[in-house]
Amino acid sequence: MIMRKVVHVDMDAFYASVEQRDNPDLRGKSVIVAWKGNRSVVCAASYEARAFGVRSAMPAKRAERLCPDAIFVAPDFTRYRAVSGDVREIFKRHTDLIEPLSLDEAYLDVTTNKTGLPTATLVARTIREQIRKELNLTASAGVAPNKFLAKLASDWKKPDGLFVIQPCEVDAFLLPLPVGKLPGVGKVNEEKLAQLGIKTVGELRSLEVSKLEKEFGRYGVRLYELARGMDENPVVPDRPTKSISVEDTFQEDLLLADTEPMIRRLAEKLWSASRKEWRIPRTVVLKLKTREFKILTRSHTASAPPSSCDELTEIALKLRPE
Repeated sequence: MIMRKVVHVDMDAFYASVEQRDNPDLRGKSVIVAWKGNRSVVCAASYEARAFGVRSAMPAKRAERLCPDAIFVAPDFTRYRAVSGDVREIFKRHTDLIEPLSLDEAYLDVTTNKTGLPTATLVARTIREQIRKELNLTASAGVAPNKFLAKLASDWKKPDGLFVIQPCEVDAFLLPLPVGKLPGVGKVNEEKLAQLGIKTVGELRSLEVSKLEKEFGRYGVRLYELARGMDENPVVPDRPTKSISVEDTFQEDLLLADTEPMIRRLAEKLWSASRKEWRIPRTVVLKLKTREFKILTRSHTASAPPSSCDELTEIALKLRPE
């Protein structure tokens, strides 16, 4: 069996970095890519702004409070898409097995690379150097035997970093990690695992697959595999995005009539995410979960995709049950 060599490349603060690159007056300053306004959310923040706690998908008003001296720049997705295409051309020099996740990150299978470089690490280093030299931007990269580990690795030395997980180093890297680092382990599953006495991947590995399946259903099998660094998912070129979703869990129950601000905020996040993917689906789905964990779902398929965030928001609001 041939061991895969996967690289995950993640552009550093991509939208904000493009703005700083193209406008010298923004370099070294706190830059927030977002429309100003009560309904706007942050599309990207420079590392100078992140030092104040500003993060993507954060309400723009909150970002403004955290970093009052930040410079707000309206997103220019046409330009970002063009730069993303330039990055993609660099990837293509090394492999045709490229799976974009968004405009600013992608998986590359370099088990066999087109330039004859002897190691995946050297491929990743070369890609980062070419991006820096040719596009005047920085990227972080992770190298590992599979997609799951490569994505973890790319975040390890951000920004402008390279981290490699060799097959013999998987356990040493993985076992000490908090379970919240695993994909799919959000706050709810993290709390559920904590109730079972599980806080680290090493502790998670002690649970039998039958126990995990009982507690988490089909996802329990996935947890069992992730705890062992297993991921057989191949790099799939140009995999289409079937759906884009956002959700929130509230500390206290809300009356249905009081959900409008939350729906508006989620619609803003969804609109931002859909623009990042450069595609807007026609079907809008609203899902509500009651205190009894009953799920209510309503959907609407329009003749054409929503043309603005406001239109998307109005559709979502009209989907609320009477």
